[in-house]
Amino acid sequence: MLTGFSVTIIVLAFLVLLTLFAGIKTVPQGYGYTVERFGRYTRTLTPGLNLIIPFIDTIGKRINVMEQVLDVPEQEVITRDNASVEADAVAFYQILNPASAAYQVANLEMAILNLTMTNIRSVMGSMDLDELLSNRDSINERLLRVVDLAVEPWGVKVTRIEIKDIRPPTDLVEAMGRQMKAEREKRAQILEAEGSKTAQILRSEGSKQSAILEAEGEREAAFREAEARERLAEAEANATRSVSLAIAEGDVAAINYFVAQKYTEAMASIGTAKNSKVVLMPMEASSLIGSLGGIGQIAREVFGSDGDAGATTQPRPSRSTPTVGARRPDSES
Repeated sequence: MLTGFSVTIIVLAFLVLLTLFAGIKTVPQGYGYTVERFGRYTRTLTPGLNLIIPFIDTIGKRINVMEQVLDVPEQEVITRDNASVEADAVAFYQILNPASAAYQVANLEMAILNLTMTNIRSVMGSMDLDELLSNRDSINERLLRVVDLAVEPWGVKVTRIEIKDIRPPTDLVEAMGRQMKAEREKRAQILEAEGSKTAQILRSEGSKQSAILEAEGEREAAFREAEARERLAEAEANATRSVSLAIAEGDVAAINYFVAQKYTEAMASIGTAKNSKVVLMPMEASSLIGSLGGIGQIAREVFGSDGDAGATTQPRPSRSTPTVGARRPDSES
């Protein structure tokens, strides 16, 4: 049977164990415990082994200080241009001050949720539908700035707010599709017109350059042709001047050469003329030489030359004038 001493020892041991259990607190990583003394906040326990005054200090709130995600439910928003859209979002927040989060606001998660929903309506309602659909990053930034400033007194830091989806009505989506198609067709027509315009300009520029080059080529050809004619005329003038000097000096050989050359050229022109039907010309080459000798004699008489070179007068051979184009007998052919 237990004696009074044994009972006392057992009671004391039980009280010691109870005191140790009440005074030693272990806080897990990622949490913060608030300590209350007679219902008043005194301090915050950090992760690890902590000691409190037994039966006087108690654990008030167990606060999760890790980053947490809050799903914002879908809600209807009216834009500035009276378009009705449905939007939902997600928010990420972290408690930096467990005491403020525990004692400055009741139901912290519900408060952050309602605050985020209210600001989504406010921010998105101040924008047009086109701006709303194309500036999602700007919406996220504005929401984050506004909500984070509002929850700062609660010891909470909102790290991110992301708009997950924005859904306009079905008829509005169809109208936007038709508008987008019309815009693209318009841009395609504009690009096609600009391409045609550019092609016409390039073709015109090419024609212009071609005409310029052709004109320059014709000018160069005309210049060279004129230069050639000028040189030919200069040569002809020099030849005529030389023959004239020779004739003036009484050079019968020069006279004969000049007259024979002109006579031969005249006969060649007569022979190649298309409208010539009948041509009278000397038959033998000696007749041509005799004609040239007679012409030279006439020139000597005109210029009064007595034949300083001792040239003798050649007898003029007889000439026959057959008809060109007359048919010869078969025996002569």
